[in-house]
Amino acid sequence: MAKDASVQQAQLDRIASGQGFIAALDQSGGSTPKALALYGVNQDAYSNDDEMFAEIHKMRTRIITSPSFTRDRILGAILFEKTMDGEIEGTPVADYLWNSCGVVPFLKVDKGLADEQNGVQMMKPMPELDALLARAVGKGIFGTKMRSVIKEADAAGIKAVVAQQFEVGKQIVAAGLVPIIEPEVDIHSATKAEAEELLKAEILAQLNALPADSKVALKLTIPVKPGLYDELAGHANVVRVVALSGGYSTDDACARLAQNPRMIASFSRALTEGLNVAMSDEEYDAALGANISKIYDASL
Repeated sequence: MAKDASVQQAQLDRIASGQGFIAALDQSGGSTPKALALYGVNQDAYSNDDEMFAEIHKMRTRIITSPSFTRDRILGAILFEKTMDGEIEGTPVADYLWNSCGVVPFLKVDKGLADEQNGVQMMKPMPELDALLARAVGKGIFGTKMRSVIKEADAAGIKAVVAQQFEVGKQIVAAGLVPIIEPEVDIHSATKAEAEELLKAEILAQLNALPADSKVALKLTIPVKPGLYDELAGHANVVRVVALSGGYSTDDACARLAQNPRMIASFSRALTEGLNVAMSDEEYDAALGANISKIYDASL
């Protein structure tokens, strides 16, 4: 069932001009064991994938139901497919996010990264994407996210990554969703600054070729040169430019983000830093609230 046009517009307005950040709660199969270990849930706590995903769903549920997780500071949340299919307090997760928290739901749609070639990792093929997008629309999802990785300032590689991102992005727009296009630049790249200049030029070329009514968001590594992506943030086809933490600590990511006033945060690891399954509710809410406050302040 397609979502009500007034809800779609309210969610678009919130993402485009709201104050706050987008929480990334989309760790997938490959990154889940690491995320759980950091949270204090070791691999002996589950014996198969279903049990592992049940543990990460408990972790995400605790985050979303925390008193600290509110629309005052959080604009949206990116979900993993299994999270979208789950429930919180008997309500489908996307509905719970919007109706109970005022938080706009997004869905991670990529299937992981291909092997490195030309200094980049493209996205693996997504043959079932149309079916997934139709399901997402039916579940009240507003937008999507998909990630590629750039490791070197290789012009051909970066051009290929951006072309793939926008090609899939057009498919997502056609399904009635807003894609977050995420060509991450590895924070450890020896040619990070050069890669970012090439990336900006390629994104701009793709944006300029879009129809006027196509809306996308961009999720980018915080650049070496402050303000590098301001021109992208001002583009008529761009709803918002958000930043990934990319492995920086919460404090470091926030300090770098604060130098880029046209970007807001969409942090994953930095959001959950210091949280532990064994914490009391009071300790947990305080720790999560402190992370949310730092990220919110850096996003203003």
